[in-house]
Amino acid sequence: MRPVDLIRKKRDGGEHSAKEISSLVEAFTRGDVPDYQMSAWMMAVLLRGMSSAETAFLTDAMMRSGSVMDLGELPGVKVDKHSTGGVGDKTSLILAPIVAVGGLIVPMISGRGLGHTGGTLDKLESIPGFNVNLSPGEFLRVLRETSCALAGQTAELVPADKKMYALRDVTGTVESAPLICASIMSKKLAEGIDALVLDVKTGSGAFMKRQEDAEHLAQMMVDTGRRMGKKVAALITDMDQPLGRTVGNSLEVAECLEILGGTRHAMSEDLRYLSIELAAWMFHLGGRVSDVESGRQLAEEIIAQGAALGKFRELCRLQGAAEAARLPLAKFTAEFKAATDGFIARIQCEQVGLASLVLGGGRNKQDDAIDHAVGLELHKKLGDAVKAGERIATVHYNDPARLPEALRLLQEAYDIGPKPLNAQRILVKNIIGGEPSAFSSS
Repeated sequence: MRPVDLIRKKRDGGEHSAKEISSLVEAFTRGDVPDYQMSAWMMAVLLRGMSSAETAFLTDAMMRSGSVMDLGELPGVKVDKHSTGGVGDKTSLILAPIVAVGGLIVPMISGRGLGHTGGTLDKLESIPGFNVNLSPGEFLRVLRETSCALAGQTAELVPADKKMYALRDVTGTVESAPLICASIMSKKLAEGIDALVLDVKTGSGAFMKRQEDAEHLAQMMVDTGRRMGKKVAALITDMDQPLGRTVGNSLEVAECLEILGGTRHAMSEDLRYLSIELAAWMFHLGGRVSDVESGRQLAEEIIAQGAALGKFRELCRLQGAAEAARLPLAKFTAEFKAATDGFIARIQCEQVGLASLVLGGGRNKQDDAIDHAVGLELHKKLGDAVKAGERIATVHYNDPARLPEALRLLQEAYDIGPKPLNAQRILVKNIIGGEPSAFSSS
C-alpha cells in the first residue's frame, strides 16, 4: 500500500498488518517516505492508538531498521534494565555491576539527559576518561571481559527511531503511548537481550505524572516484549521526590560509589533499596534465582563482599577511565535553608531537576554542553522535620550568575507544612507482568 493509504487506514481506525508497518518503516528509513507523510501517520497513531499486535509489529520493524546485536558467542543470559527517567535516578550504575557479578550479562545501551531528567551517559562521562562511544566490536570486547558494558546508541542501532523521534518532537506526537513503547523497546531489544526489567516512573518528577498512565505504558511494553519472545516485567516506582540524596552528574556517581562500597546513608536508602529491587528482578528473570527474595539476598551479598565496587572499577578501566574516584568538583557551594519550622510536606520534583539544569548540570537541547561538577545535595526529604534556618539542600555551582535562579526553583519546589505526613512513602507502587508463570523455563 502507498503511504497515503496507510495514513487513511489508521486515521479511520483500521488495524495494520505486520507487512504494512514493516514496509512503511523500511521506506521511511531509506528516505522514500517524506517527513510530512510519516508525521501524518504518527498523528493518526496518536489519535487512534494501536493494538498490542500492531505495537509489537512496529517495535520489530524499528528494531530491524538497523543492526541487531548478536551476543550468541557470549555464554549466559543477557538481561538489561530500562528506566523512563527521573530526578536523581542513577540505579543503572549500581545494578549493572551487581548483576554482572551475579552471573548474568548486562549489555546496557543508555541515553543522555534532556530537560529535568538526568542521563546515564552524562553521569558516566563525569568520570574522567570514561568512553561511552563504543563501537559494536569494543562493546562486545568489554562485555566479554567483564559481563557488563554501558555505552551510547550507535548509528547502526535502530536508525528508524532517531528519525521518528526527531519528527515526534516537533509534531506534537511525543505523548503517543504506542510510539513511546516502540521507541523504548526497539532500542532495548536490539541489544540482543533475553530479558528486560522496566522501571516506569510516576509522580511530579516523571514523564508520566499519573500512576494509571504509567501502568498503561508499562503493560504495553510488557506485552510487546513478550510478543517478541522476551521475559519482561515492569516496576511502577515513585518519583514525587528525587531518588537518593544527590542530583547532578559527578555528585550522583559519588553516591553510587558509596552504595557499591557498602556505605549506608539515610538520605540514600531509597536509591539503595530500588537498585537492589531492580537487580533482584533481573536475577529472577535471568533464571539466576528462583524468586525475587533470593535475588535481593544475592544482591546484598555481592555488595557486602566488595565485589560490586570491584566490578564497577573494572568496567571503568575497560572503558578508558583510570580512576573512578577522581571526579570533578564545583568551585562554590551555597545552602538552601528552610524559611519556617515544620515538616517537608511536598517536593515538586521536576523543579528540583530544573534547578540542577539551570546550574549547567542538564540540557534543554541535545547538543547543549554539560557541567558535570554542578548539582544538589539533599539534606531533607518528604516527611522530615526542619527548623527555620536549617539547610534543606547544598547547591554546588561554578557560575555565580546561575545561583539565584536555582535557589528560586528550590524555593518553589519545597512546601513546609505544620504536621508530619500521615502516610508512609511507597517506592514500588505496582508490578506489571510479575506473575511467576511468565518466567518459568520453556
